[in-house]
Amino acid sequence: MRNPCQHSRRTFLKQAALSAGLAARPAHASKNTPPKPNLVFLFGDQWRAQATGYAGDPNLAGKTPNLDRLAKQSVNFITAVSCCPVCTPFRASLLTGQYPLTHGLFLNDIPLPQETTTIAEVYKKAGYATGYIGKWHLEGNGRAAYIPAERRHGFDYWKVLECNHRYNKSYYYAENDPGPRLWEGYDAFDQTQDAQRYIREHARAEKPFAIFLSWGPPHNPYDSAPKKYQDLFNEEAIQLRPNVKEPRFKKDLRGYYAHIAALDVCIGNLLETIDNENIAQDTIVVLTSDHGDMLGAHGMNRKQKPWDESIRVPFLLRYPAAHGATGKTIQIPINTPDIMPTLLGLSNLPIPETVEGVNFAPIVRGQAPPEDNPALIMCPAPFGEWRRDGNGREFRGVRTKRYTYVRDLDGPWLLFDNEKDPYQQDNLVNKPAHQALRQKLEASLQTILDKTKDKFLAGPDYVAQWGYQVDESGTVPYRGKGPDLR
Repeated sequence: MRNPCQHSRRTFLKQAALSAGLAARPAHASKNTPPKPNLVFLFGDQWRAQATGYAGDPNLAGKTPNLDRLAKQSVNFITAVSCCPVCTPFRASLLTGQYPLTHGLFLNDIPLPQETTTIAEVYKKAGYATGYIGKWHLEGNGRAAYIPAERRHGFDYWKVLECNHRYNKSYYYAENDPGPRLWEGYDAFDQTQDAQRYIREHARAEKPFAIFLSWGPPHNPYDSAPKKYQDLFNEEAIQLRPNVKEPRFKKDLRGYYAHIAALDVCIGNLLETIDNENIAQDTIVVLTSDHGDMLGAHGMNRKQKPWDESIRVPFLLRYPAAHGATGKTIQIPINTPDIMPTLLGLSNLPIPETVEGVNFAPIVRGQAPPEDNPALIMCPAPFGEWRRDGNGREFRGVRTKRYTYVRDLDGPWLLFDNEKDPYQQDNLVNKPAHQALRQKLEASLQTILDKTKDKFLAGPDYVAQWGYQVDESGTVPYRGKGPDLR
């Protein structure tokens, strides 16, 4: 039985050390072992990098104070990229540290293979308590189906639904109970409170913890945030990005920003809980998203596209105990497969050989970054609206800290100088003055494709290779097993 005095004594010693100007050793580390920090990993769905107050969005100025505070305390990766900007591919790459054509989840609603080594399994093997709350989207067995314990890839604590965007009537499954339960009210608030309870309970334990909280917002439907947050934004006063030409998108943006303002409250509550439990020094906090949202940029909606509104996501990492991990920006891109090795590196845990991403932990700790780190962006098989709208196409590309270069099956497609043209309105790909740059970026892309054994085939070839069944829009049907939770 745990000694009830342990937490009080540990908290007293930690506070005494801090008040003396010393860095308190994590409770779960001994004098002779490297620290194993806690991890609180937060991610919204479809939250683009540009839509934050700290990134300069005028519509959110003063409306995301908690997020802005977190940015000041964090390493801010200002060119974080979603490798394959759609839900399931990102989540699979997050958990495995692999590229989509390695793990095979390049479409939505595909099951993550059971034999895959995941980040949660590594943390669990190292003695961590592991938990996941919110949207999963890695089971591929129906969006309302119960997910048994053996399909949870290393997560023990479990309050999850495969996929749902009814934020005010949101169901989930808890632990090993196959009966669906209902989050009360706006689900992000209840999910956050549950994560706060988890943190409070595990802050008192000797073993470290890793909790993942996956919110559904700000993903559409945009009009479903609580009225209090919708009222913060005047539709007519919404300022459109210069690459958005249709005023009708102001309505969607108002709701999108309302979701973000609500999530800002969630972020503040979580940070307050971490502070109150005196574990901030020993806890890695990450805030990111699975992909962005075009929201009218270049006349387009949603994701799967190679433009910045779709591929770039927020990525803040706060870890006070790591030297150099506070209040600085990193310009070189960090890509989705890089997240797992970076977190394991910061946690002083082994990185599995199956991981393909780069460990950024030394850079987080203060090591000078390289000049650049071209990040692969891809759409192996367009599906859904990206295919139905007639513009959808397979692509491969690189996003560097300055440039975007993209090739489709017919050859070079897009080239942007994002420093001179931040809204990507001037395609340089066929301009003679930029051919040397195009060739250089093409060489960088081909190097990555060779390294990842990507032959850049047509989408149907990959679908056939992996044996997936898709409908006429290239989508894996998802209304399968499970109760009707309408």
